[in-house]
Amino acid sequence: MNRKKPELLVPASSLEVLKVAVIFGADAVYIGGEMFGLRAKARNFSMEDMERGIQFAHEHGVKVYVTANILAHNYDLEGIREYFAELKRLSPDALIISDPGVFTIARELLPEMELHISTQANNTNYETFRFWHKLGAKRVVSARELSLQEILEIREKIPEDMEIETFIHGAMCISYSGRCLLSNYFTGRDANQGACTHPCRWKYAVVEETRPGEYLPVYENERGTYIFNSKDLCMIEHIPELVEAGIDSFKIEGRMKTALYVASAARTYRKAIDDYFISEETYRKHMPWYTGQISNCTFRHFTTGFFFGKPNEQTQIYDSNTYTKEYTYLGIVGERNQDGLYRIEQRNKFSVGEQIEVMKPNGDNIPVTVKSIQDEEGNEMESAPHPRQVLYIDLGQPLAEFDILRRQEKEEQADE
Repeated sequence: MNRKKPELLVPASSLEVLKVAVIFGADAVYIGGEMFGLRAKARNFSMEDMERGIQFAHEHGVKVYVTANILAHNYDLEGIREYFAELKRLSPDALIISDPGVFTIARELLPEMELHISTQANNTNYETFRFWHKLGAKRVVSARELSLQEILEIREKIPEDMEIETFIHGAMCISYSGRCLLSNYFTGRDANQGACTHPCRWKYAVVEETRPGEYLPVYENERGTYIFNSKDLCMIEHIPELVEAGIDSFKIEGRMKTALYVASAARTYRKAIDDYFISEETYRKHMPWYTGQISNCTFRHFTTGFFFGKPNEQTQIYDSNTYTKEYTYLGIVGERNQDGLYRIEQRNKFSVGEQIEVMKPNGDNIPVTVKSIQDEEGNEMESAPHPRQVLYIDLGQPLAEFDILRRQEKEEQADE
């Protein structure tokens, strides 16, 4: 093997999720501030949390990239200047940008900052990569519409010091490189300004103009069709091909996902990459573990996207917009108190006597029984019914900070 080990780049929607991403195996984390990123509905980071997150990541040898990848209008530019001036003090490792005007401002105000070009910029050929390199970009995120063969050709025709970042896991967008107009048309919320309402997940039918109210199915299904609803990307079974294509950074999508999702994806890809760089035999031997664990994330069934050719009808889900949800996220383990109980901020209900699971960063999943639950005043509780309530729990064995608590489910759950 003559390729270097790729970076594992993991999303984070909040300071809490950033810490989980770091502990569960990320080499780098990408986050958004409260402005100028493409996930306005995500919780995102205040400047204070961003500063704390960057400090935490750097203490663990992990990089932090900040998204500023909106397609800017005139009225955005002055605010972007002010935002970049604040970011200079925090010293993230890179900015992710799609707009040439925003890129120009970043070069002016942050001349030492590493700049990465977002997939939103439609990066589909090696001349585009070269163009951005000449302007000072360190890295370009490849368009999701590229095959592995196209990425390999780009790698061979761009400077050695230029990096390729590629999405290898997560939700797929119906629109070219994510440049969607549906949300703005239907709701007035612009996907290119960070306010997408995900209309690609909605149900559609055809209406003939002289027959108003008569809905004709787009597909052979009397209920209509979710014709724009793509399956999720998953390349866990194709790490060797991704490495050989010369990709420098493996990117997981999901800046609106829970800590459970981020932990599951991060540790699975972490182990798969590390195993492959031990030997391909080691990687192949552990494949059942990877495929079992990656399905613990909430997902819409899996596809390999454009990597091995143009997607066909098998990459879409026509009959529903439901996720498959194998586990429910219960909380993250915090510090231990003087009574030997562990603090958690509860996310979903669980009860004393119930069997749940402790998910460890090293890959272990430990079944445990809830022995006791106390509130912050030390009162015993039979269950934890209130979301985000601070509790202290006994699971009958030692735990570590940032362990994830989850419960296995049996049924499919609806999309949020």
